[in-house]
Amino acid sequence: DPQQLELATSGKRKLRRFIVVDEVVDELYGSKVREYFEENNVQHKILALPTTEETKSMDLVLNILQEVQNFSIDRRTEPIIAIGGGVCLDIVGLAASLYRRRTPYIRVPTTLLSYVDASVGAKNGVNFLQCKNKLGGYTPPVASFLDRSFIQSIPRRHISNGLGEILKMALMKHKGLFDLLKSHGKYLLDTKFQSNNGFADHGDAALQTTRIAIETMLEELAPNLWEDDLDRLVDFGHLISPELEMRVLPSLMHGEAVNIDMAFMTYVAHVRGLITTEEKEQIIQCMRGLELPVWHSGCNWSLIKKALMERLKHSGGQPRMPLPTGLGVAEIFNDTSEETLERAYKLWVRD
Repeated sequence: DPQQLELATSGKRKLRRFIVVDEVVDELYGSKVREYFEENNVQHKILALPTTEETKSMDLVLNILQEVQNFSIDRRTEPIIAIGGGVCLDIVGLAASLYRRRTPYIRVPTTLLSYVDASVGAKNGVNFLQCKNKLGGYTPPVASFLDRSFIQSIPRRHISNGLGEILKMALMKHKGLFDLLKSHGKYLLDTKFQSNNGFADHGDAALQTTRIAIETMLEELAPNLWEDDLDRLVDFGHLISPELEMRVLPSLMHGEAVNIDMAFMTYVAHVRGLITTEEKEQIIQCMRGLELPVWHSGCNWSLIKKALMERLKHSGGQPRMPLPTGLGVAEIFNDTSEETLERAYKLWVRD
């Protein structure tokens, strides 16, 4: 609205912003964020919160909304800003979508996982009744601001965690991305995805890897933003992992649980004859190179069966199982027998 834009930029009315930041991010960057708003003469309220899988609940959403109400924002011209990892972005997205039916919000991801995954797409949500993201909606942000310098302060395990979601896109859609991860995985872990450190032989592997991961994710999500079509390659690694992740909280991070799921499904693809022994080994070796777990004792046969039964309930009675049919290519299958799954499970455990 030109009139609102004029009002916002004319100086007649002071700019105002409500910001939710993860409390760990606030310790590291809070002073810079405050300085930024002060220098730009923006009246602001910064709410620092513990945003973890264990606190990802409607209670936290309601806490945020109480503070939003106290601050009093204009829902047309004053977007809520979320600065943090995927959990923070999910919670704030849901809070914004509920406030006055829909208040715009901006995502600022600060972990590698949220940079390549939660930053794109429309989904937001919270956990409910021990189920991951059981409550939520589809409200895309008005913008996502991507700044890789945030990633330099996160622990190595968190980098590896994000690489799990990047590998998902590589295995499903992009052989070139798989090759990048195979060749530069250790370098990316060592340099924490920062670009300018003078290793010419690696080119700008960090920029290439994140760009391809986000572009392939957008290719998949954009035509199906509201998940009207339940056949989704981006569900690879997400059939068993939600059950596993919630069962063993907080011992596995999201990308780690996803990778364990992908490792098992790689064996399923191999047993079905979709990939060769050599391709299976390449995938598992790449996972190990990215320092991702390829097995977990909590992912037993009964959990796998329970998770796949849950999958049937929520995907129209079909498993809709994405499986690699080579390196960087995949299809969705509805005809994997229990015998095949059990054979794959036994091989996986043996290895």
